[in-house]
Amino acid sequence: MTSAKAEGRFVTPSFALEPDGEAPYFRREFTVDTAPERALLHVTALGIVEPYVNGERVGDEVLAPGWTSYRHRVVVSTHDVTALITPGANVLGAIVGEGWAVGRIGFAAVAESGENADRFHYAERPALFARLELTYADHVDVIATDESFQCATGAVLAHSLYDGETYDARREPDGWHTPGFDAAGWTPAVVYPWDPGTLVPRTAEPIRRVEELAPVSVTTSPSGRTIVDFGQNLAGWIRLTTTGEAGRTVTLRHAEILTPDGELDPTSLRTAACVDRYTLRGGGTEIWEPRFTFHGFRYAEIDGPFDEVAAVVVHSDMPRTGWLETSHELVDRFHANAVWSMRGNFVGLPTDCPQRDERMGWTGDIHAFAPAAAFLYDVRGVLGSWLDDLAAEQREKGSVPVTVPDVLGGHLLVPTALWGDVAVALPWILHREYGDPAVLRRAYPSMTAFVHDVEKRLDAEGLWSQGFQFGDWLDPDAPDDDASGGKTDKYLVACAYFAKTTRIMADTARILGETEDAAHFAALDTRVREAFRREFVTPAGRVAGESATAYALAIAFDLLTPEQEAKAGARLAEVVTRAKFAISTGFAGTPLVLPALSKTGHLDEAYRLLLRKRCPSFLYPVTQGATTIWERWDAIRPDGTMHPAEMTSFNHYALGSAVDWLHRTVGGLTPEEPGYRRMRVAPRPGPGLDHAALRHITVHGEVRVSWRVTGTRMDVGVTIPPGTTATVVLPAHPDAAEEHVDAGTHAWSYDLPDGFRPQAGNTLDTPLPVLVGDPDVWPEVAAVFAARLPQVPIAHAAKAGPGTTLRTVLDRYDADAATRDAVSAALGEPTPETRD
Repeated sequence: MTSAKAEGRFVTPSFALEPDGEAPYFRREFTVDTAPERALLHVTALGIVEPYVNGERVGDEVLAPGWTSYRHRVVVSTHDVTALITPGANVLGAIVGEGWAVGRIGFAAVAESGENADRFHYAERPALFARLELTYADHVDVIATDESFQCATGAVLAHSLYDGETYDARREPDGWHTPGFDAAGWTPAVVYPWDPGTLVPRTAEPIRRVEELAPVSVTTSPSGRTIVDFGQNLAGWIRLTTTGEAGRTVTLRHAEILTPDGELDPTSLRTAACVDRYTLRGGGTEIWEPRFTFHGFRYAEIDGPFDEVAAVVVHSDMPRTGWLETSHELVDRFHANAVWSMRGNFVGLPTDCPQRDERMGWTGDIHAFAPAAAFLYDVRGVLGSWLDDLAAEQREKGSVPVTVPDVLGGHLLVPTALWGDVAVALPWILHREYGDPAVLRRAYPSMTAFVHDVEKRLDAEGLWSQGFQFGDWLDPDAPDDDASGGKTDKYLVACAYFAKTTRIMADTARILGETEDAAHFAALDTRVREAFRREFVTPAGRVAGESATAYALAIAFDLLTPEQEAKAGARLAEVVTRAKFAISTGFAGTPLVLPALSKTGHLDEAYRLLLRKRCPSFLYPVTQGATTIWERWDAIRPDGTMHPAEMTSFNHYALGSAVDWLHRTVGGLTPEEPGYRRMRVAPRPGPGLDHAALRHITVHGEVRVSWRVTGTRMDVGVTIPPGTTATVVLPAHPDAAEEHVDAGTHAWSYDLPDGFRPQAGNTLDTPLPVLVGDPDVWPEVAAVFAARLPQVPIAHAAKAGPGTTLRTVLDRYDADAATRDAVSAALGEPTPETRD
């Protein structure tokens, strides 16, 4: 044993290891005279570590230590193993896979030559760090990784995050992690040079197995292959139960979708093989699951014998904090899809996707989705840790990388809007959600560094007018081969987001008592906003380009005068209506288009935009069976084929950012003070929904909000926790009533104003130009007229005045009751046959 002062070092096998070859096993046998009062194991790896004490798997973490910026921060997990240490001989063991530190990650090979360009970002071989502290009444003994550890290989023959794991159960050394094992063939470990100053304690929730899903179907494809559908796109792996002869191999191939004829379709994986292989030991029932890889999948093709399979869902084990349910089944599924995409992309850190040869911490994706993420889960640990990585990378490289951790070799190492400015926006979002200014203080150097960097790049007019920008990434009208080539000027997007950023900086400096900085950033904010208005806004309030994103940014970031904002809101509503409520925004505009419409008094248009079902729209993927958010609005096209661009993921949360509007507007909850000590409850019912219920666990306790329309009555319920107050704006109250309430449960019930029908979408009284703009309804309405009133020139309805409705047309042509009912049915209104 070593002294209590021993720190431990990283160790690795002395023998050669092939890339994506066999995983090294480590063991150290030691003796204790008496059981310790306490035993703590501190363990991590350059790779993925699975630790054991006396044959028992230690802890319930998986994929540990997760992915951080290893050059700066390697997370160490601590486990209490007191119950596992016994008098006499003991063994500390571990298997270490390549993981993120050694294995294939990213796409540096696109720009760099060499077969291993995408490997060895942090280390050339897996290495183990372990420190076992045995505490007695009068001293502490330490077992720490050094040359006394022994190494060999075993059953893990391949272990790639992208390509999968291969395991041959016949090769597992029986008892290798227990006392008395014959380790004659094992060789001493050697020290792997690594800075011990990078070791940090775990602050984020570990990755764990959090759920298991049974198959919803097992079928045979046209080619005769066995296809298993788990009913949900997820991140994780398959647990296999099988029986068969020794040497038989079961192969599991994973994918997000099937081809139209029912075969496994791995296209969205790009070059990631996502194949696991298990070779049976023989002699009875065998249960196996991979431990050094994970996949993004819904479907699996299984070649070989199996008795049972289950999908094991893995992600950072964050507490769930937010829920929303409505009267609209598709909206609820859209919300659930956003939740599942968050789960699939919080495997240790916020990533873009969990399936293809990428899975990186793209800064723009989490910036867009962070407000929703902070509502749905307690993300302080995961995102706090990620911000520490961001700051470390930024200090080293002089700018915020587009991915954190950065494995792109400095690619696009320039400040970018929506991407790099997450350094400022994310700490602010966390502060608003949790009410802790310490997150602002911790991030303050990173925040200020980013703003000063961009400030130096402004032109003489105060505009961010040069350098690379992503723009409104994945605007649905962008060319397939240029995701940044959308309708909205990239520098308009950059200037708008920088105005948002400078205001956050000024507010942050004031909160932290940084008086000089606050004055500087306030002046910069004024300069940037004035420059934006001069360059991009007419005096009347029209915004350059007149895209939905341009208007949404200008409105949401308060870049306009009150008069301009009113005009811009009306123009945005016209743009959305003219597009027949088709979504026309990308990463930059999607989080803001619904808030901009509702902020400027165009709530009906916001609901119509939300509820459209035809492509492209929020609900189109839901109608196509999506169980997560897609990267592209039309990842599956209406003809059933996959989008041809190679950058097409079916699990990408960024475009699910609109669920934040659902929480704040449909559910009606926003903090008036950081952390919800004071909150505003103001649900805004709109066409298509007649009830909603929201739950949110704040740092003070649980908040509940519900509203329901029944006939001509509105019922509202609000519960807030001790130590909080709320301003409740009662929806559609005839007197526009507001109530100020303290902790407790409160309820209101009242008659609605005449004509208020939030549950109705289109009705007989909807203006014809609006109906024509609704592609989910108008074809059915036109078909009824063609069949029952062919004399009506309904094809010219788009030219009708705003006061012309279906009812006025039906009255003018003396339509009979059956025709009126048929039109109502086409609109989705109750008819005599459907009314209760």
